Amino acid sequence: MSDELNIKVTLGNRVYPLTIEREEEEIIRKAAKMVNENMRELESSYAVRDKQDLLAMTALFFANKAIENSNNNSLAVDELEEGLQHLNKRIADYLRQNERS
Repeated sequence: MSDELNIKVTLGNRVYPLTIEREEEEIIRKAAKMVNENMRELESSYAVRDKQDLLAMTALFFANKAIENSNNNSLAVDELEEGLQHLNKRIADYLRQNERS
């Protein structure tokens, strides 16, 4: 039996009932808070009042951030792989030199 929890989160003045795993609650509530804060920032910075538009702009903002993070993680993995390949080559060269001695 899973440990599910029924909660309600508010996004853009609308309440959404959700059934989630108990361990997800803190993350879901934090995400909802971030969405609402971003919507408030957009509303105060631009002449947009329609909640649907604010939600769409917020979705685009967070999707963009997710793609940036994914690209940055890919670059970090590529650099790590390159470093490991270089280190592996140096170890192999060292071992070959010591076999001859």
